[in-house]
Amino acid sequence: MSRIKDVFETLGRQGKKGFIPFITAGDPDLETTRELIIELAPIATVIELGVPFSDPMADGPVIQRASERALRHGLGVARVLQTIAEARKQTDVPIILFSYFNPLLQFCGNDRADETSALPAFRFEKLAREAKHAGVDGILVTDLVPEEANEFAAASRAHDLDMIFLVAPTSTDTRLKMVAERASGFIYAVSRAGVTGAREEMSAEAEELVRRVRGFSQLPVAVGFGISRPEHVADVWRYADAAVVGSAIVQEIETLGRGPGLAPEIGKFARGLVPKQDS
Repeated sequence: MSRIKDVFETLGRQGKKGFIPFITAGDPDLETTRELIIELAPIATVIELGVPFSDPMADGPVIQRASERALRHGLGVARVLQTIAEARKQTDVPIILFSYFNPLLQFCGNDRADETSALPAFRFEKLAREAKHAGVDGILVTDLVPEEANEFAAASRAHDLDMIFLVAPTSTDTRLKMVAERASGFIYAVSRAGVTGAREEMSAEAEELVRRVRGFSQLPVAVGFGISRPEHVADVWRYADAAVVGSAIVQEIETLGRGPGLAPEIGKFARGLVPKQDS
């Protein structure tokens, strides 16, 4: 059983819901990223660790700026995995890589094993093997559609990594069924069309999307994009298994800036986003 499946099953038995914080690896630096993973672990069901990319088209300005700050350090996937391995010495919280396809391809290299496939078979095995060795539990590739993910997903499964897919209010039933057949760990439901970023109010589309997803899959469903307040988290918990908070946390990191007390301050901020649940 994967750590992700295990933690969601434990929550289910306890009648509780999950909290998934997102941070960008390397923002403001990798040592702080390691500290943040350890700090957030006690309240996190899963931690989403963003791999910085120069063209994060699904992200709003807050996470775009975080990627820009991280990339100034010249870091790539290898150093992100090393940071996870260091954090693993102190926590076993499930961690997923939240990435775009390009930096993963760069890490794998470009040797082609099958020129006849729709997406040439790059050395995904290298990424899956080294990610698992570092302590990664799953991978979400924002711009890899299910139709083109067969080889990537096969390498992930071979190394017991969960493959997380995004679905949106605009997803057809055909797409939801396809994701349900290929996903593992949990399904990430985008609360509304558009890019990441905090919002004043949650979209009513999210609840309907979760209802539709449940018609095709028994996997846990996490809702993200726009969740920035404890009342947003509480609302999502009414109908989904977990709430994802990204931009609000990344914005707080940007506001506070780097310093020895950053991780504890972010931990305090994140704890304030999590409503109390009955034991």
